[in-house]
Amino acid sequence: MSESERDLVAALRAELAAIDPGRPCDRAAEALGLGTALATREAAVARLAVRLGREAGHGERLLQFRGRAKRIRVAAVAADGDGRPVFDWATAPEHCRTAYLRGRFLARGSLSLASSRTHLEFVVPADEAPRLAAWLTEAGLPASWRTRRGRGVVTWKSAETVGTFLRRIGAGASLLEVEARQVSRSLRGDLNRILNAESANLQRAVAAAGRQLVAIRALEADGRLAEQADTVRLVAAARRETPEATLAELAGRIGVHRSAAQRALERIERLALHPDEGAGLPRRRRTAGEGAA
Repeated sequence: MSESERDLVAALRAELAAIDPGRPCDRAAEALGLGTALATREAAVARLAVRLGREAGHGERLLQFRGRAKRIRVAAVAADGDGRPVFDWATAPEHCRTAYLRGRFLARGSLSLASSRTHLEFVVPADEAPRLAAWLTEAGLPASWRTRRGRGVVTWKSAETVGTFLRRIGAGASLLEVEARQVSRSLRGDLNRILNAESANLQRAVAAAGRQLVAIRALEADGRLAEQADTVRLVAAARRETPEATLAELAGRIGVHRSAAQRALERIERLALHPDEGAGLPRRRRTAGEGAA
């Protein structure tokens, strides 16, 4: 990620860490989401862990912040077979689930905005990954999971899903900035594609006009242009006068359909490439007085 993108992610995490849950159960759930052994270099997350740890009713967590370790009390809702605290998702109300997920993201989540892609993942103990993915799916945020180097990784790669999750756990101004940058990036991409397409079309039009002017001069030089139908001669004259005109503009200039102008130009190029084409065909009918001496 660029430095500005890293700063934006840091601001978003700091904004989430500054949220002060109003309910005691939410504070306990967020503390549990932070986990029992939190290692962080983020001052805002460290302050959150200390604040929630002081209020917790039971359990203990080791906080490591920039090389310093401190034990703080945490709340445990349930425990797994190894005695580790586990959030009781099944019976927890929605607000407690939200607080838990916010804590889990701050402790185990990472957000990347690099290369025009949004990527959020949780790196958790291997046995937690399928459970966390199932909980997120139940919350309407389906995520994939896998094992990587002995640890579980729960992943989202959809910018829409990531935005919904961050908004749900309380991201505000920072998320708006993230989304604004995504929209701006998308618009720039669309504009570049349009400009590239227009440039390619213009190049093709210029090349075609050049070929047509060369063909018109060749047919004029050997007198064959004068033998062509009125539409062909009118299109040729319009092309000579306005080399930069589009096919539609040429057709409108002489009052014919675009397809008729296109067929006339194709015939001009074909005759220039194949001088014998049309040999033996009757010449166009002369108008009155055209051949008078």
